[in-house]
Amino acid sequence: MSEETTANTGRYGGRPAGPDASGGTDPDGPEPLPGTWAYAVGAGASGPRAGYEVPVARPAPPGYGGAGGPTGPDPSQGRGPAAGPVVDPARARGGRRRRPAVARPARTELLRKLLPQALVVVFLAGGTSAFLVSDKAVRLTVDGVPRTLHTFADDVGELLDAEGVAVGGHDIVAPGPAAALASGDEVVVRYGRPIALTLDGTRRTIWTTAETVEDALRQLGVRAEGAYLSASRSDGITRAGLALDVRTERAVTILADGRARTLRTNAATVARALAEAGIALDGEDTASVPLDAFPLDGQTITVLRITGSRQVREEPVPYDTIRTADPGAFTGTETVVQQGRPGTRRVTYALRTVNGVREKPRKVAEETLRRPVTQRVRYGTRPLPRSVAGTSGLDWDALARCESGGRANAVDPSGTYGGLYQFDVSTWRSLGGTGRPQDAPAPEQTFRAKKLYVQRGAAPWPHCGRRL
Repeated sequence: MSEETTANTGRYGGRPAGPDASGGTDPDGPEPLPGTWAYAVGAGASGPRAGYEVPVARPAPPGYGGAGGPTGPDPSQGRGPAAGPVVDPARARGGRRRRPAVARPARTELLRKLLPQALVVVFLAGGTSAFLVSDKAVRLTVDGVPRTLHTFADDVGELLDAEGVAVGGHDIVAPGPAAALASGDEVVVRYGRPIALTLDGTRRTIWTTAETVEDALRQLGVRAEGAYLSASRSDGITRAGLALDVRTERAVTILADGRARTLRTNAATVARALAEAGIALDGEDTASVPLDAFPLDGQTITVLRITGSRQVREEPVPYDTIRTADPGAFTGTETVVQQGRPGTRRVTYALRTVNGVREKPRKVAEETLRRPVTQRVRYGTRPLPRSVAGTSGLDWDALARCESGGRANAVDPSGTYGGLYQFDVSTWRSLGGTGRPQDAPAPEQTFRAKKLYVQRGAAPWPHCGRRL
């Protein structure tokens, strides 16, 4: 009885494959003959290995002969092997080989294994495309130093941050930090530099992006022709800045010794401008503008030729007067208690002639030689009596006109008698008066004349007494 080898469906769910020349399996090769089939999980290895089932000999079905048609078993052969080769029925019928159908579960399992790998490939391909699209080639110039670089930054600000380029309020970035970036763009950064500038005597601090003194002057609009510069025009300006003194050329008119001359100068002081003009100052000579002042454009400076001398004079020093009230004296009465006396001082004056014109003397020194004596005066505050008994009805005005012409301060030619009623000093004081009668007020003089009349009648006035 003949036997044939029948393929096992296997436990891996693979599709049938025939062995190639090396003993492996070729899924696209010719279909294997019965007795040589195997199901592959892997490929390329020869011999039995993982994922493969080894063929097992099983009895052939009855009526399937070894030489060709359906015949019964050969009794003479017993149970030995078949006399002829085993022929595939499908090949025997039509000569064409049919590919056996693959089970659907096996194909699903294969797709499940291949799908993650395909997704990884797609992701890597898309990432590479995005990488190539986001990369930009830009030109970055920082303070005149250019370089070309590749960046993924979306705008100028991101580019500067990525490159470690810090900018401040005095720096210039073109285009601005918010500008979008595209491949081929150029970004320029110019750092600000502080300059402590003294321009024609005026000091200030300015910021500039210029890298040389000449460029800074051009930015500031300063005319450098004929100007004084404390630094060379070609000197560089670092980010730390520098101090720069600039004096531009100015036109100054100088009037001296009857002549006028115009000078173009960048001098720092009037004195220096005069020296450049060849004008010397001698002695007390000076100018109409302070010599240490900064000469201005269009200014006129007059030179003052000065000659001077000193003069010493002695002058009186006036005294002060102190007045004190005296309640015992009648109102209007004043008495000099201490006579005042002026003092003396020595004063030195400077006499100056400017361009031939003499100026007012100027006091430059003073010395006291004698101090003044203060005058002290007492004045009465006692009210005068309105009348004196026994004197009413008399014409005192007529008596006064006859004696003194009605003048309270009248004094006779001899100087002995004074006042309205021509009292002598002794009589005046005997009546209670103080000082001299001509110094007393008119009411007091009349009051004392009435007292004298009570004592002696009209006798004190032998010529005018009859006018009473």
